[in-house]
Order: sequence, then structure tokens, then C-alpha cells
Amino acid sequence: MTSDVKEWDEEATPEVPPPAPGAAAEPTLFFGSVDEFVRERLRYTYTRRVGPQGPNRWSAEWWKSPEAISRLDALWRSWEALRLEPTFGMSVWWRDHADHHMRMLMSSDGPFADSRDTNAQGEPLPYAAPPVGMFVDVRLLPS
Repeated sequence: MTSDVKEWDEEATPEVPPPAPGAAAEPTLFFGSVDEFVRERLRYTYTRRVGPQGPNRWSAEWWKSPEAISRLDALWRSWEALRLEPTFGMSVWWRDHADHHMRMLMSSDGPFADSRDTNAQGEPLPYAAPPVGMFVDVRLLPS
């Protein structure tokens, strides 16, 4: 009895053809690092009042938390991909990525639980620059 299911053959996988002449270049990153994304975009667009007495916590030194770095890096990379989707990209980013990860980061038992950093309603999230060289601009790295 033979099966109609074709087995995966890695060597038979076709190569991706080169871009056609005149085709659009591959999109480049808007932000070069997670730090630039947090500093220039996220802290201004995800404005919540934060502080030790309220429900939301944030640390200006977010880069001291491995969980925060990982979640914020995921937010940055998903933002970079979804910003190019012209219809629902940003809605999907907010719903599936930003709201989820920021809720985890800002929770009273999250990585910033002990933070004393505050801001006023409508102000950007607190920010302190990371040590020089901690986050490189990946746009400048050789391909």
C-alpha cells in the first residue's frame, strides 16, 4: 500500500530566487536596537502612570532586568514586522504584543515590582540610558 503523503526531502527544497530587477528592496529596521525603540517610541506611546503606590510599575533602568530585555526586544521586533502590514498590523501589535507584554512587565509582581520610579499622568515612562555598548545598532552591523 502506498501513501499519497510526500516525505520531507531537505535537498529537494527549492532555493529562493533572487529579487527581480526593479523589485523593492528588503525593508530596513526603523529602530536599530531595543533601547532606541524604548527610548524613542514605546515610552511615549504606552503612557501609563507608574509608581510604587499604583497598579503599574516601571523602571527607568529596565535594561537591568533580563525578563524586561527579552520582552521589550520581542515588542520591538514584532513592531518592526507589523508596522509594514498596511491594514491591521498596528492593531495586532497592540492587542497581541504590547498589551500582553506590558501588562506582565508593569504588574505589581513583575520584574519592576520594587521600582520606585514615577511619572505623572500622560508623561512618558521613566527612562535612564543603559551602559554604553550594551545595545548596538543592528542596522550598522555587517550583513
